Amino acid sequence: MNRITFTILGLVTLGLLSWGMYEALVAAPTEQTMGNIQRIFYYHFPSAMTAFILFFINFLASIVYLVKRNAPGGAKGADAIAVSTAEVGLVYCTVVLVTGPLWARPVWGIWWTWDARLTLTLVLWLMYVSYLILRRYSSGEQTATIAAALAVFAFLDVPINYMAIRWWRTQHPSPVIAGGEGSGLDPAMWKAVWVNWLAFSVFALLVCWIRYKLERAHQCLEEREATRALDHKQPARMTHQEVR
Repeated sequence: MNRITFTILGLVTLGLLSWGMYEALVAAPTEQTMGNIQRIFYYHFPSAMTAFILFFINFLASIVYLVKRNAPGGAKGADAIAVSTAEVGLVYCTVVLVTGPLWARPVWGIWWTWDARLTLTLVLWLMYVSYLILRRYSSGEQTATIAAALAVFAFLDVPINYMAIRWWRTQHPSPVIAGGEGSGLDPAMWKAVWVNWLAFSVFALLVCWIRYKLERAHQCLEEREATRALDHKQPARMTHQEVR
C-alpha cells in the first residue's frame, strides 16, 4: 500500500465513519421500548463482529506461522499479521465490553450479569490480553510459537461466544442475524448497522496495515541486531603476515 492508496483509504474511512454516525444517531428510527439508548447497538454490534473477524484472521495467521516457522525464510509475515490483528481486535473487543454495560444499565437495571454471552466475551478479552502481554514481555526464542498456540486456543471462544445465545438461555438480546422468528431488527434500522460495520471494518484494515508495517520493521531490526551480535562473537582471524 503506497502513500496515495493509504491517503485515499484514509479519506474513505473518514467518510464512512461520518456516514455511520449520521445513520446511527439521526437517520435510524428510535426504538419504541428502549428509546435512544438502543442507538448504542449500532456501535456495539459492528464492534463485536469486527473483533470476531480480526480474531479469525489472527487464528489463520497463527496456524500458518506454526506450520511454516521452520521452513526456509520462516513465516515472519504471518506472525506480523497475527500480532497486528490481535491488537486491533482487542481494541474492538474493549469497545464491546464498554458499550454493553452502558446499554444494559438503563435497559436491564444492572451494569453486568454473569450470563454465558457476557462471561465468554470477558474471557475472550482476557485471553487476547494474555497473548499480547506474552508478546510484549517475553523475549525467548519460542515466544512467537507459544503465542501462536495460545491464539489458536483463544479463538475457540469465538464460535462458542457467537452461539451462546442460541444454545443457552441468557439475558442478552436475541440474535439479530439468523436468529429465527421474533428476533432481529426493524428493516429501517439495518442500514445503520451495515454502514457502521463497513466503516469499522475499513478502519480496522487501515490500522492493521499500519501496525503490520511497524511489526515488519521491528522484525527486520531484530534480525539485524542478532546478525551483528553473532558477527561480534566470531573469533578474530589472523592475517597471513601474523601466521608467518
